Amino acid sequence: MNNTPKICVIIPAFNEENSIAKVIADIPAGLVNEVVVINNNSNDNTEINARNAGATVLREKRPGYGYACLKGIDYIKQLQTAPDIVVFIDADYSDHPEEMPLLVQPIMNDGMDMVIGSRALGKKESGSMTVQQIFGNWLATRLLKIIYGVRYTDLGPFRSIRYDKLLEIDMQDTTYGWTVEMQLKAAKLKMKVTEVPVNYRKRIGFSKISGTVKGTVLAGYKIITTIFKYM
Repeated sequence: MNNTPKICVIIPAFNEENSIAKVIADIPAGLVNEVVVINNNSNDNTEINARNAGATVLREKRPGYGYACLKGIDYIKQLQTAPDIVVFIDADYSDHPEEMPLLVQPIMNDGMDMVIGSRALGKKESGSMTVQQIFGNWLATRLLKIIYGVRYTDLGPFRSIRYDKLLEIDMQDTTYGWTVEMQLKAAKLKMKVTEVPVNYRKRIGFSKISGTVKGTVLAGYKIITTIFKYM
């Protein structure tokens, strides 16, 4: 990989009008070539604010984190010049976009295929993750170690991956199993994966997943079933 790789950022967004511009603004200047925000059927000003902040905005009416990410990948496939690296980050401002260089440097300099931003290894603001989120991450990563023989500390959404490896993984999940599918498939394909510590703070606004009992249960169920699906 050359010293100035082409980097695209994919940001799935559902009703994140108060945070999306902050996420885009905090991405280090000159680091990425294009920021792609997927408006996942929002009914607020997410799309307007993202476009005003300089992002390319796509629309995906089917609700689901995976659907939004897949829409972004489909867009990248149509680009005249493919990127070298794709970065995924949430739109709620819980991750620190300014830490993005930490996630791309291991790919650029150390030959890594994928880098996971680990909240477990970094500093978490008090209250930024619920007890059920912390337990769910522990259980999922434990199962990944037992079943697939790979050691992860987190299923964090802030991650980077070589574009060719992303295509090789052939992502399929349309909802909550997205992150764990990527990690377990990378393990099965024996890709070079590492984790880097990232900081985490309370999100702006209300979580549609961990903020409700239904969302938490559905997310947990999907993550666990995805882990066993690819055995």
